[in-house]
Amino acid sequence: MNAQKYIESDPVIKRIADKQETAWINPWLQPFAVTDAVCQLVVSDADIQDAEDRLARFASFIRKCFPETEETAGLIESPLAEIPAMQRALEEKGARIPGKLLLKMDSHLAIAGSVKARGGIYEVLKHAEDLALASGKFTVEDDYARLADGDMKEFFGQYTVQVGSTGNLGLSIGITSAALGFKVKVHMSADAKQWKKDLLRSKGVEVIEYADDYSKAVAEGRKLSDLDPMSYFVDDEKSVNLFLGYAVAAKRLKKQLDEKGIAVDEKHPLIVYIPAGVGGAPGGVAYGLKRIFKDNVHCFFTEPVLCPSVLLGVATQEFENANVHDFGISGITEADGLACASPSGFVTRIMTNLLSGEFTIEDGKLYDHLRLLYQSENIQIEPSSCASFAGPCGLLQYEDSREYCRTHGLTEEVLANAAQIAWATGGRLVPEENRKAYLETYL
Repeated sequence: MNAQKYIESDPVIKRIADKQETAWINPWLQPFAVTDAVCQLVVSDADIQDAEDRLARFASFIRKCFPETEETAGLIESPLAEIPAMQRALEEKGARIPGKLLLKMDSHLAIAGSVKARGGIYEVLKHAEDLALASGKFTVEDDYARLADGDMKEFFGQYTVQVGSTGNLGLSIGITSAALGFKVKVHMSADAKQWKKDLLRSKGVEVIEYADDYSKAVAEGRKLSDLDPMSYFVDDEKSVNLFLGYAVAAKRLKKQLDEKGIAVDEKHPLIVYIPAGVGGAPGGVAYGLKRIFKDNVHCFFTEPVLCPSVLLGVATQEFENANVHDFGISGITEADGLACASPSGFVTRIMTNLLSGEFTIEDGKLYDHLRLLYQSENIQIEPSSCASFAGPCGLLQYEDSREYCRTHGLTEEVLANAAQIAWATGGRLVPEENRKAYLETYL
């Protein structure tokens, strides 16, 4: 692709190529009603409900295999926390954040400790269900806890599950697959943290390391899996099942908002900021939110200035063919979970008319926000998650995003009633020594 053409014709893309923090507003955003019918041809409300029903069927299995889900009866869900002290702390440092600031704590999800627990676990469970039903050993009327029995584990042990990952998706796939009895291979890029590799190996997972970036790990993993008829590849770049697992989050978030008495309507907008790597998790979550809240939710992705691949994929309409290296950007970032040089073609296409825009953030600020959240709210998440704070800090900082507010009726009065959600995507499984190191990192 001719990156120079885009750099010369679009001042925002030039700022991105110069690795400057910026806001990009999506010129292809359409009213929900315009895109509704076409979107449902790809992922319908019935598809999302089917995914939710499947997770409900698996609750007894999850409860049995993962005791930490006992109090939620096998439901894997995260808290929605109001973070007023963090909001004040950010404002004291110069940000203007109207309305109420909340943290969606997928960083603390059971089992895998990240947003990937939604999509990754769902896809593995669906694969297991498909195999069990086809074998005749199991029916949908059975108690799904039986899938943890020895004979079923022996059955699943014939099969292999493989995935390419920078870390968190590998953890969710690896931990769940191992619990079912699958053989598991996780293809990990150079960006992956050592502690994530060590944790996977402790679960009996085969970790295959690559000196190259995420895209290479995925390509090699996909190729090797395709050679084995007993292998199933979880494809973060193309998987609709992963996407569905993430999309289920929206209905659950609505329930949490209702329980907090937080209305979402034209006068009480919901503004959500989700860190993006290859795009699967934020795409699925945002898609689900648009299905429920329609034009009353404004979905922004956030990415490091050193790897804004989803932004470039949508902004150039080159989708998966966009690569940060073509724009002179290294793709090497402290936000290891977001280090994907090229984005998902599926997600960049389906989000083209649904995404409000993006904010980028310097690596040093990831640690600044991490410390500030810990100091103000006693909550610690991993650096990648902290990219989410680029959104509420940036909404009224940049002229382009202020113009978005004016265009979409987000007046000062309306924003005062807004709920702004920073989506924390990982952190629960970070070892204590790494947590301490994060708090002491300054760039």
